[in-house]
Amino acid sequence: MLEILKAIILGVIEGLTEFIPISSSGHLILSGKILEFQSANSETFNIAIQLGAIAAVLVLYRKFFLKFFSLKNWFKKDMNNMIFAIIPVFFMGFIFYSSIKKYLFSPFTVAIGLLVGAIAMIVIEKKSALHLEKTKSIRNITKKQALLIGICQCFSLWPGFSRSGATIMGGLVSGLNHRTAAKFSFIIAVPVMFAAVGYDLLKSFGGLSAYDLLLILIGFVISFFVALGSILWFIKKFQKLKLIPFAIYRIVLAVVILGFIYFY
Repeated sequence: MLEILKAIILGVIEGLTEFIPISSSGHLILSGKILEFQSANSETFNIAIQLGAIAAVLVLYRKFFLKFFSLKNWFKKDMNNMIFAIIPVFFMGFIFYSSIKKYLFSPFTVAIGLLVGAIAMIVIEKKSALHLEKTKSIRNITKKQALLIGICQCFSLWPGFSRSGATIMGGLVSGLNHRTAAKFSFIIAVPVMFAAVGYDLLKSFGGLSAYDLLLILIGFVISFFVALGSILWFIKKFQKLKLIPFAIYRIVLAVVILGFIYFY
């Protein structure tokens, strides 16, 4: 029963943090260690419940994704922009996958990722205020903007930096307004996360018990519903809040983590 409660807590954390620029992987790594979550192979569990968050995006932006079931839409601007935005992180992830898994999945590296990302957010937020003309619709994003966002997304391979944070910052740097940067970040998350999650699951899904699968299902469902609310709230509030409050949160969390590591 205790493990079920832990699965619910981690599902909530995944749903809340996956699309907000505070690093879901960082929170899951830290929360898993604090909760001492051992069932379901904690790494496999953390990977699998991300599918719940992905499903939330597919539901909310179903009109965007449904059109790709028609072959004629595969060669249009929306698909081209998505390809430009995801190729860099696929390339870098393929090359550095083993090194990332080996060296960057620890509380210390997560804390540093949170700090570096927070500093980048503050700098970019200040710079983005200088853009007088903003791209206000996903339809108006250019290939150049999509590619720049894709290059920035490569920083998300560092746990703690945040995939949504990296892509939103890339959007702001390339001239998107906050709302459009957030929406495009959510949309390009789907192919990237499907690929990353699918690859990891193929390598680690074997040997799970029926109870492990139950915990994963619970985490998946909780993550899905929490992510739905999280995305809707973020889209509504982000244009007003901007990145600074999230940067401050990241700095505070990083300091707490480093303090915990140092004193304990």
